[in-house]
Amino acid sequence: MRDREQRIDKLVGEHATRLSEQLQAHRAQLFPPDAQRTLRKFTSGEVADLLGVKDAYLRKLHLDGKGPSPETRAGGRRYYSPEDIQDLRTYLERGAKSPGTYLPGRREGDPLQVITVINFKGGSGKTTTAAHLAQKMALDGYRVLAIDLDPQASLSALHGFQPEFDLLDGGTLYDAIRYEDPVPIRDVIQKTYFTNLDIIPGNLDLMEFEHETPRALVQRDGTMFFTRVGEALGAVADDYDVVVIDCPPQLGFLTMSALSAATAILVTVHPQMLDVMSMCQFLLMTSNLLGVVGDAGGDMSYDWLRYVVTRYEPGDGPQNQMVSFMRSMFGEHVLNHTVLKSTAISDAGITKQTLYEVEKSQFTRATYERAMESLNAVNGEITDLIQQSWGRNNGA
Repeated sequence: MRDREQRIDKLVGEHATRLSEQLQAHRAQLFPPDAQRTLRKFTSGEVADLLGVKDAYLRKLHLDGKGPSPETRAGGRRYYSPEDIQDLRTYLERGAKSPGTYLPGRREGDPLQVITVINFKGGSGKTTTAAHLAQKMALDGYRVLAIDLDPQASLSALHGFQPEFDLLDGGTLYDAIRYEDPVPIRDVIQKTYFTNLDIIPGNLDLMEFEHETPRALVQRDGTMFFTRVGEALGAVADDYDVVVIDCPPQLGFLTMSALSAATAILVTVHPQMLDVMSMCQFLLMTSNLLGVVGDAGGDMSYDWLRYVVTRYEPGDGPQNQMVSFMRSMFGEHVLNHTVLKSTAISDAGITKQTLYEVEKSQFTRATYERAMESLNAVNGEITDLIQQSWGRNNGA
């Protein structure tokens, strides 16, 4: 007969403590406590691609003493910090023939874009997609706020936050949307090491919103749970061009409130039958529940909804069939480009980084460029949708 003397809650707690300590030690090894996490510098070629200019033009600016001065390394190679890139954008925008050429964000009258990234099933690449989208838009000159609504806090971890050590006294969006004594949303926004990118990290406190909302509904005090995220964002709407929300992999009150605040919805899909079947159930539940929210006065309008195929392996026959099936079913609602499955992306994640953060030299050239081309194509397609929502085509 098995020994059942040890309580399962105690055993799970011991495992959680040991794992947390090891993760903290891993983080301390990667990023010592007295060191501030910083973003690498970018080569002049990378910066030229980001700005849409020739490398020779950047060299001429440097030689003429115009714009920021890059760091010059061996062989005359020039490297720019994220702050330098933003300064270059500001400098070039002043001489641009049309507004928004180098600073492509909101103009007067443009609404804040709120993109919710959702999926019911884990392993779909939801957090990876949200992180790379937020970071690429920041590199492209947009003012971005990333919000981690997932209590598992993977988006936070990618940006250097370990919740059980860094958020001991709160600091999540829950603090700004709770029913009693909410704090101003500015109090929970934190700067990241990416220029133009701020974040509201997550932790298990977010589950309190799921627990408290049923009680608030029973009390019928006139408070609508689905308006709380949107109302909180309203206080900082002028500070950002785009908000990217990484939702939890469940259709609870947090996700429904985020969807009510959204202007656009991005659904990540791994192209396998079980994942698509799960997504079907998720879409049915979403439709039913948001229909109730809409009938209660929630804002169900949106600019666009797209499905993005993630962890895609072009040589996999069944995956190709599933992608073709989705395109035949949903047409233009499936993004034209896909996020490829890549060891470069997964290897970067081991060090709690994205592909935009790691040095190209850490991978074989073909592997890196293939993954980067995939990510940039997907993010570029999403950026085009945002520009169209502002009434502009191709940024014009």
